[in-house]
Amino acid sequence: MSFDIIVAGGTLPDGRVADIGIRGETIAAIEPRIDAEAGTVIDAAGDLVSPPFVDPHFHMDATLSYGLPRINASGTLLEGIALWGELKPLLTHEAVKERALAYCDWAVSMGLLAIRTHVDVCDDRLLAVEALLEVKRQVSPYIDLQLVAFPQDGFYRSPTARANTIRALDKGVGIVGGIPHFERTMADGTRSVTELCEIAAERGLMVDMHCDETDDPHSRHVEQLAFETQRLGLQGRVAGSHLTSMHSMDNYYVSKLLPLIAEADLSVIPNPLINMMLQGRHDTYPKRRGLTRVPEMLKLGIRVGWGQDCVLDPWYSLGTADMLDVAFMGLHAAQMSSPADMARCFDMVTNVNAAIMGLDHLGLAVGKRASLVVLDAGNAIEAVRLRPDRLAVIARGKVVARRDKRDAALSLPGRPAIVNRRHRLPEAVAPVQVLP
Repeated sequence: MSFDIIVAGGTLPDGRVADIGIRGETIAAIEPRIDAEAGTVIDAAGDLVSPPFVDPHFHMDATLSYGLPRINASGTLLEGIALWGELKPLLTHEAVKERALAYCDWAVSMGLLAIRTHVDVCDDRLLAVEALLEVKRQVSPYIDLQLVAFPQDGFYRSPTARANTIRALDKGVGIVGGIPHFERTMADGTRSVTELCEIAAERGLMVDMHCDETDDPHSRHVEQLAFETQRLGLQGRVAGSHLTSMHSMDNYYVSKLLPLIAEADLSVIPNPLINMMLQGRHDTYPKRRGLTRVPEMLKLGIRVGWGQDCVLDPWYSLGTADMLDVAFMGLHAAQMSSPADMARCFDMVTNVNAAIMGLDHLGLAVGKRASLVVLDAGNAIEAVRLRPDRLAVIARGKVVARRDKRDAALSLPGRPAIVNRRHRLPEAVAPVQVLP
């Protein structure tokens, strides 16, 4: 028996040490030791071997546009919205496509092999839609790219948004989006949730809605989203992104809301980097952290993943395409401090995000797609702590990115010549298992 690739001696996120044999685009074997020939052998001894990173919430039509036509001087949400309105008429098909492809290069180098991106449909040209459909086709050999039809200026608030949403779906955009809290009235927001979910149900599509991305405790559209999910039989196909208003809601209402979300099998996607930057702006002290109630949701079995949202665009001037940056910030903001919680945060940006996106073919198991990452870390928690180099990235059975280990050389009297920041746990410490 032979393999195209063997990833040898790596540590899996569950603590097992194993060889992974890849044949074609498929994981063909995961065993303590594989004695077989292979076209390529990747020595992963002492390193973490992980499923690929997955980002369930992004805006690729705006990515890498920072500074065009000007910089968001305040760094606020409202200035970002205004700036996007200034930039949108200046967009060209080729510029959107080129920036998106450049971001996809970043993503591959970081082991990020699945992305769900929202695309604004409130430009009658649908220029960004056309560009990202081309990007989707071009990157399909190595990135699972999902597109969400996103009426950013409001499904009803923008005069042509409803018609443009339908046009985008007809062109091949595969997920229905919305932004109910940005409609002119609470009633219009509620009505938009209903109609958008009905459109998705009629077409057999998934839903991913910007929902309650505000500090307003009365922004409660996720309640309607959960209701429509159940009414229309969309369980497991709907995600509510952000839900930051929940950090302002009273505990009694939330005690009723969370079981409703769980009952509807609604997925939740907070975006810690940008939510912490943009929300809680109207507080003096005490200051809200800008994030929804992640630990409370997890306790009820609600599927929660971390999203990145933005990289170098009108809203967020930072970002690296590293989902471990997202997990690191998320566990701090949500105070997920136990070893099991920290390991869970790693799972959230890999397996959980893949589940939210319906990507059943991803994961470290025989028969799954051969897409995986080798990291310069000993375990999942260390990976979150260090945000380490990706030593090898494999997509569909092909090595698409490599990087040498980069220890630091020291010149200090009486100290080692080489140093890295990895830390070996005492032998008595058992590997941390991710909670189910």
